[in-house]
Amino acid sequence: MGAQIRQAWERFVSDGELPGQTIRDVVTQSWKRSAGFHVGFNRRLAPMVEEGELHRRRTGNAILISAAAPALGRSRTFLADARSMLILTEASGLIIATEGDPRVVDAGRANHLELGGHWHEQQIGTNAIGTALAEGAAVQIHGSEHYCEDVQRWTCAAVPVKNSANGRILGVVDISGRVESFNPQSMALAVAVGGEIESALDRMLRMEHEVLLRHFLMKRSVWLNEDMLVLDRYGLVVHATKEGGSAGVWKESGMREEVQTLPIPEWQAELRRREPNAKIEFVRQEGGEIGAIVLLGRPQAKTATRSGASSLRERVVLFSDILGKSPAMLAAKERAVRLSEAGLPVLIEGETGTGKELFARAIHAQVRGSQAPFVPVNCGGIARDLIASELFGYNKGSFTGADERGREGRIVAADGGTLCLDEIGEMPLELQSYLLRVLEDGIVYPVGSQEGRQVELSLVSMTNRSLAGEIAAGRFRSDLFYRVAAATITIPPLRDRGDDVILLAGHFAELAARRLSKAMPRFSEEALQAICAYRWPGNVRQLRNIIDAAVALMPGDDIRLENLPAEVREGIPVNVTSAAGALRKAEETAIREAVEACNGNMTEAARRLGIARSTLYVRLAEYGINR
Repeated sequence: MGAQIRQAWERFVSDGELPGQTIRDVVTQSWKRSAGFHVGFNRRLAPMVEEGELHRRRTGNAILISAAAPALGRSRTFLADARSMLILTEASGLIIATEGDPRVVDAGRANHLELGGHWHEQQIGTNAIGTALAEGAAVQIHGSEHYCEDVQRWTCAAVPVKNSANGRILGVVDISGRVESFNPQSMALAVAVGGEIESALDRMLRMEHEVLLRHFLMKRSVWLNEDMLVLDRYGLVVHATKEGGSAGVWKESGMREEVQTLPIPEWQAELRRREPNAKIEFVRQEGGEIGAIVLLGRPQAKTATRSGASSLRERVVLFSDILGKSPAMLAAKERAVRLSEAGLPVLIEGETGTGKELFARAIHAQVRGSQAPFVPVNCGGIARDLIASELFGYNKGSFTGADERGREGRIVAADGGTLCLDEIGEMPLELQSYLLRVLEDGIVYPVGSQEGRQVELSLVSMTNRSLAGEIAAGRFRSDLFYRVAAATITIPPLRDRGDDVILLAGHFAELAARRLSKAMPRFSEEALQAICAYRWPGNVRQLRNIIDAAVALMPGDDIRLENLPAEVREGIPVNVTSAAGALRKAEETAIREAVEACNGNMTEAARRLGIARSTLYVRLAEYGINR
């Protein structure tokens, strides 16, 4: 049979003669596609992407690699005796993981059957990976059935890995070995591993959906009257607030199909292009985006700007998402208001976890309005060889593995809005001159292009390190510093914010209780003493995490000392006065002010306070507040 296939292949590549019934139809159709792609039958190597692009692809498919990790780990031993290797690709056929017999893995490099190799039919003709993608089904390709002659040394069995919710192909599992080691059980193994990965993905996605829904519930009190969508990492609707509202717009506009083909960071530009009034907030977990909350169709009223605020105190209200009444925080808020009114590039300094991005978003809302794009870029979270293309974008064909359509960079995505550069001190020195030119000229040149695009945006930068020290060390350009730091705001650490720690602890406890469907927590005297005495090196972020855990652990309605971690418990001083009384007084004052501001409208007052109306009535009775 092998000789017949070889003879049919020779006739096909020499004179285009279609093989007869001796060749499987799936192979015949693949040969025809390969010829249509103008793949040379003497092509020996699949194309390879550069290391930086491989890193980006692997990062973008981290959930797929994680789901495959157990099978990859087992294959180190169970495939060694079978003289085979297990291959995992992403949806385009690019190899993102390999494991198995080291001799076979090494042999694969001769044809770029290795990390970074691109095995779509369009690249290397008929092969199990590419043909499984084309057919959308499990395929085994053996020896001379491969289109490229040098690849005919391989025998491969591949199965697509699909998203069970919409049937979309997420990647391919392939078992490959030298042709002389052909094993008819390879296909069964590939199918079994593919099923295992799909099951693991389902479990992971269900967990991510729970995180997305919790985030939605937190935002619901802020966007109470808005029609909202919750999207998972694949652009699928997890929840919609109103049937036929945004969900209908999302489906009918074609945005659903478009977004499902794009990485999450590119959703904002696509939404903005199709729906200028759309608003999107990404949901992150462990440093990566897992989905988004989207508002479509109904524009929100813009935040008041200079012309709409009669006093500094009223304008500071624009920063209401930032809790804190300590002198240090009020001073920071007032400074932020004044500087944002001046329209200057702002550098926000502060330790990790102090809330720098909250200030950045508040400045953006005051200067540009909530509907304008706010585009954050973590300069320390992008690989050095990718940050140029992420910031400035690139033209098609700019480098190996580049998107055929090119890609819009983050700076262009921020046009008309705010570019927020987080950890700007981490930006590679060689790119700082390019950023400086963009900021001075307002023109972006994508990688690989001589044609620039005019942009107009506000700039907010953030850092947790001393840029003056970075300049002295030769790691940061002084001219860029003066361009991004026309004005600076220093966010105080939590340990310098006095009673704000009490206010924040109560706020986070209330939010956590709502998420967990528990009663509003109370703090024991000892717990509050410990919270007030602790130095909080991780600042507000650390406080929130600890309060979240404490609420989850509390046996009843009280957060007790034993519900706090050891490092907090050990900081109790003997001279701390009754913090519990201070917390209750702050709560009573907040409730009185809210009820008065809403003219007795309990529904509106509860919404402003971020608590249930039933909880508000309980507190009114406790404090003797007349309704």
